[in-house]
Amino acid sequence: MSAFDHDDIPSNLSSNEHFDDVVQRVVSRRNMLKGGLGLSAAMFLGGSLAACNSDSGSSATPTPTPTPGVTPTPMPTTPKLGFTAVPAGSGNSIVVPQGYRYQVIAPWGSPLFGNSPAWKGDSSETGADQALQVGDNHDGMHFFPLTGADGKELSDEGLLVMNHEYCNYEYFYKPEAGQTYPNAWTLDKVRKAQHAHGVSVIHVKRVSGEWQVQVGSAHNRRIHGNTPMLLTGPAAGHALLQTSADPTGTVALGTLNNCGNGWTLWGTYLTCEENFNSYFGTTSATDTRSALMKRYGLSAKGTSYRWEELDKRFDYAQEANESNRFGWIVEIDPWDVSSTPKKRTALGRVKHENCAMTLSADRHVVVYMGDDQANDYVYKFVSAGQYDAANPQANRNLLDSGKLYVARFDAGAVAGDMMGVGQWLLLDKTANATLAADASFADQAEVLIKTRLAADAVGATKMDRPEWVTVHPTTGEVYLTLTNNSSRTVTDDANPRVSNAFGQIIRWRETGGDAAALAFEWDLFVLAGNPVAYPDRTDLRSGSANVTADNTFNSPDGLAFAPNGLLWIETDGSNSNTGINQGQGNNQMLVADPVSKEIRRFLVGPDGCEITGITFTPDVKTVFINVQHPGEVSGPNAPVPPAGQTVNDVLLANPTAFSKWPEAAPGITGPMGRPRSATVVIWKEDGGVLGV
Repeated sequence: MSAFDHDDIPSNLSSNEHFDDVVQRVVSRRNMLKGGLGLSAAMFLGGSLAACNSDSGSSATPTPTPTPGVTPTPMPTTPKLGFTAVPAGSGNSIVVPQGYRYQVIAPWGSPLFGNSPAWKGDSSETGADQALQVGDNHDGMHFFPLTGADGKELSDEGLLVMNHEYCNYEYFYKPEAGQTYPNAWTLDKVRKAQHAHGVSVIHVKRVSGEWQVQVGSAHNRRIHGNTPMLLTGPAAGHALLQTSADPTGTVALGTLNNCGNGWTLWGTYLTCEENFNSYFGTTSATDTRSALMKRYGLSAKGTSYRWEELDKRFDYAQEANESNRFGWIVEIDPWDVSSTPKKRTALGRVKHENCAMTLSADRHVVVYMGDDQANDYVYKFVSAGQYDAANPQANRNLLDSGKLYVARFDAGAVAGDMMGVGQWLLLDKTANATLAADASFADQAEVLIKTRLAADAVGATKMDRPEWVTVHPTTGEVYLTLTNNSSRTVTDDANPRVSNAFGQIIRWRETGGDAAALAFEWDLFVLAGNPVAYPDRTDLRSGSANVTADNTFNSPDGLAFAPNGLLWIETDGSNSNTGINQGQGNNQMLVADPVSKEIRRFLVGPDGCEITGITFTPDVKTVFINVQHPGEVSGPNAPVPPAGQTVNDVLLANPTAFSKWPEAAPGITGPMGRPRSATVVIWKEDGGVLGV
């Protein structure tokens, strides 16, 4: 299912400027070129990165509006990382620092309800079975604490709400006699895959020091690719959202490719629909895709999921508008199992990676979002209504009305050490003159349904795969991972890498410290790279000064601030451990101090996996992360198929030929039968706060 990454293939054919060109102008303006080697040692190679904490001019640290429920923590003045970093490596286990423990819970296929079938180990479960089990390929998640008798939030019991992004067919179905991958195709197999997507609400509790899933809890719930949900906000009911099954354009069926996530100040969960385009193709021999379909990357023919063969709503030639009903942020009430999830159209339709919510100075809700594809954009939503901390019910529809913006980064002059400035461009049919004059957008609903095209039209800045975004809990600064851009085919003085194989993390500060501001200043927090492969530190492929041979990594993806201000970084890139990636090992999780910019490796995952999904208990003494697609064949331990066979042939004959993880991991008993995505819970043996 993952022979190549669709995120790496741009569908943005606009002439808009790329962020790399902006960085190049910064270099030119500041006269930082040295002998044709790119950015100066002072900025990236020899000294600290551009600081967000400069004392000069407009770069002074702002005083943000406090987030309700979060006790402000003063920014530290000294490094506060207190664990011994773990080495990079390959293998089929989890590695955490000395003094830490972990266990594994809730692997794919685990029972949730009293009538859920037990995991069989041979993937013979039906579509109906999968709807009663934990989904596949765990991704973004959030811990919602239960409340104790004293009214305080608990750190040992709560609802773990997690996304399920996709499924690996090589492990997902039981091989049938005489058949080769991907087996005989049936509607039940389509349903099983659809039911493996979506969201699980899982009641978890720590009992005698170990975390347990509370099977049969009234809180548990599965939301999947066939769960009814409402389309709300300005685009609801529009003709482009109407289908033969739903002529009202208001009742969507299912949520898919649930990648990163967010959560609201009023206690609900936000799941983000990312690569929805991967599910839509056609059995027709004719390519009838519209310009809109092409901009969002729909396949001209069939898909690797093959749903379009047996479920007509995924055949764009039969249901031209069905794909428009995906690519939204979906709000879910985890506390009410009877509630209907809502697709909030005011936040725009893109390949949402995750989202991060904060408040403006006058208490409007602000949501930051990235569109995860090479050469796509960064967005911000500002609610029309104001947040009312005293009346949670009054906030329930704040995401249905507001202003949507897209970012333009520039190299304009700034005080202090910031690299450039930026503007938020309003995506509004009436208020934006460019969109008002553009006949391809009939109304504001079409601006939201065609968000990418609207952003193209107003001149947004192309980025290198914008992924997870997070907001510092006390400074209000926003951090964003730009995972990589392997499609880049040109070099320049600012980035001598033919393709951006390593990625970077950018950050910005809104003018006046107000999240609703229309301007900001930006810099680079870290330029990922590999000084093992590129020991000459004047070569930008070695990374910025805070990347060393001891913490080298590529493709930052998951990103989250803990309430104490430490920045946790997860990776989803190459684990080949050779060539340009030598010494980087498997995908990993690192922790950074945003003041000192020190970065240490905290965890290494098993072969073939991505490390993703991160959430903390209120006391910051437990962290939950997800290990996605362990055993997705890659890296130095990958099996070599015999002549005339493929890797999938090998895995069909022996699903554990590459990986058995999480078999034999702490918290897991019995054979797995095949690798399974699962959640890893980590805590300090002395019961202390994580990372310090």
